[in-house]
Amino acid sequence: MGESPLTAEALLAANINPNTGLATDYLNHFNEVVMLMEMLPDMPDCAEDVLEWAPADYPSHFANSSFKDKDLAILAYRAAPNAVRAHLETLILQIDGEVQRAQEVLRETTNPEACARIAELASEEIKPLIAAASGTINGHSDAADELDDEAAQANVDALFG
Repeated sequence: MGESPLTAEALLAANINPNTGLATDYLNHFNEVVMLMEMLPDMPDCAEDVLEWAPADYPSHFANSSFKDKDLAILAYRAAPNAVRAHLETLILQIDGEVQRAQEVLRETTNPEACARIAELASEEIKPLIAAASGTINGHSDAADELDDEAAQANVDALFG
C-alpha cells in the first residue's frame, strides 16, 4: 500500500490546514457574493450577479474550481474530524440561507432601501459567519472543540429538519 497523500507537508503546501483538513479557499465562494451585495447601494446593477450566485458545498466547490490541489482538498475534507466538518457545514447553511434571503428580496425589487438593507445584511450578518467559518477552517473555533461527533451530527440533523 502507498503512503497517504494527507501528510502535513502536502496539506501545508496546498494551503490546507493540516489539523482540520480544510482550506480557506472555499470561503472565496462567499466573499465574492458578499462583495457584490455590499456594492448594491452604489451599483444596483450588481443585483444580476448576486442573483446568479448559487450555494455550493465544499466538495462541489473544489471539484468545479481551478484550485491546483482540488483532489487533495476534497480528500482532506472527507478525512476531516466529524465535529469540525459538521460545525463548518452548519455555518455554511447559515450563510447560504442569508444570501438566499437577500436574493428573494432582489427578485422583488432593487430599490435603494432594499439594496441598503442587503448591503447591511452582508456586512453585519454574513461577514461574521464567514469569519466564524474561517476560524473553524483554521482550527481556531472553540465551538468545534466543544462539539463531540454526536452533538455535531445532531446540529446538522436539526438544520435539515
